[in-house]
Amino acid sequence: MLNKVFLMGRLTRDPELRRTQGGTAVTSFSLAVDRDFKSQNGERETDFIDVVAWRSTAEFVSKYFTKGRMAVVEGRLQIRDWTDKEGGKRRSAEVIADNIYFGDSRRDGAAGDYGTPPPYGMPAGQGGTPPPMGGGSEFDDLGDGDGELPF
Repeated sequence: MLNKVFLMGRLTRDPELRRTQGGTAVTSFSLAVDRDFKSQNGERETDFIDVVAWRSTAEFVSKYFTKGRMAVVEGRLQIRDWTDKEGGKRRSAEVIADNIYFGDSRRDGAAGDYGTPPPYGMPAGQGGTPPPMGGGSEFDDLGDGDGELPF
């Protein structure tokens, strides 16, 4: 059996980190995902898909993602049956996120401090330190020289 979902869209609201009674981190948000085709009137339709992230993935999303930010979600589809306040049976579909990636670059060039996220495209919850930038890299400085290429 296979249940694998990949989505790319923009967050419709800021994710809000919550904790279960046992202290497990959880966040939910919606992604606005454009369809690949246009309707008969020539407009693209958008689906709003509910996503739930748990543990370190939830903490990652709440720390680095905000409303309007493009995200790529890898996860699985889950159907939930529940009863509303009037006693009616309801059914909801949501994506349980396994990994979440940045789908844009730092708010598409917007100014502001968003912290230091893991390297672009690193799955949430996999930690890691980005390679050093500038000094201490594995490349030698070419210097000013006489303008000739060194090869």
